[in-house]
Amino acid sequence: MGLTAGIVGLPNVGKSTLFNALTKANAFVANYPFATIDPNVGVVEVPDARVDKLVTMYNPKKTIRTTFEFTDVAGLVRGASKGEGLGNQFLSHIRNCDAICQVVRCFDDVNVSHVDGSIDPLRDIETIRIELIFADIDAIDKRLPKIEKRAQLKTDKEAVSEYAALKKCAEGLAAEQPIRALKLSDDERKIIRNFSFLTAKPMLYVCNVEDTELAEHAGNVYVKQVEDLAETEGAKTCVISAKIESELAQLPADEQAMFLEELGVKESGLLDLIRKSYDMLGLKTFFTAGDKEVRAWTYRKGMKAPECAGIIHTDFEKGFIRAEIFAFDDLIAAGSEAKAKELGKFRLEGKDYLIADGDVVHFRFNL
Repeated sequence: MGLTAGIVGLPNVGKSTLFNALTKANAFVANYPFATIDPNVGVVEVPDARVDKLVTMYNPKKTIRTTFEFTDVAGLVRGASKGEGLGNQFLSHIRNCDAICQVVRCFDDVNVSHVDGSIDPLRDIETIRIELIFADIDAIDKRLPKIEKRAQLKTDKEAVSEYAALKKCAEGLAAEQPIRALKLSDDERKIIRNFSFLTAKPMLYVCNVEDTELAEHAGNVYVKQVEDLAETEGAKTCVISAKIESELAQLPADEQAMFLEELGVKESGLLDLIRKSYDMLGLKTFFTAGDKEVRAWTYRKGMKAPECAGIIHTDFEKGFIRAEIFAFDDLIAAGSEAKAKELGKFRLEGKDYLIADGDVVHFRFNL
């Protein structure tokens, strides 16, 4: 579906190191601000144990997992919304993303400089939050004069609705509230969608800790500060060690498991990051399965069967007849499609059916 999360943060917080680990893309990393100017883009597979179980059942010739795109945006600094540190260019890269993963430095290291000279995650978060707010205010200030007269005359209903929605956003931003936290109606959110406001995007705070704290970070004061802040905003957090993840990325799968066990960690923090990034965009997964191919497909929660069929091919949506559905758990418990049908765990659904996460689907269509 072409969805992407932007990885942002101040310089030297571990963004590009994290990106390297996510995508094994070897993005340029250096210990000084603006080492990355153009955004690095990488595609990662979304971990899903259900795919492995379907592969065991169907023994397909091909397996395709669902993917997710991450964009590593250069480090932002105070004044970015006014162009400091090539800030306007960097902010435009974020605007093209569907969600934001903000890497927050939660470790002390005298060998890694901090752009503000000291470690303070709440100050760092505030710096970026204010810059994103300023950028959104600037976008609204440029738009309002263009529609103000038409809105005041009330002859153009669309202009009236747009003006009211933008004014509501402007008032919230002036009070330092991100747009995602404002109580907007569905219609108002539709009106502002095309503006791609930065503060309207869902936010995930990624706490980057020392490798020695990955297994047990309860005593990390910085992480606690970020978690408490996120709770007040209704945002999500995850804890990773970018250094450890970059080392893991260089190891084969069997050695990764041994390495994590030695650290006292059950799984890579990147798996948690990928899952939460996927989830905060309201993304779900359905499957198609057979002896030729087992494939995971990404869709947005609330999509109906014909829309999901269209993700596979537009002709499937146009000629949709019905969807043949096995719930994943029912299919695995039965052990085969034939047994699932025998047990009555097979359904035929029409055009109004809302696809559920984990549905194993065969779409019937007529061109």
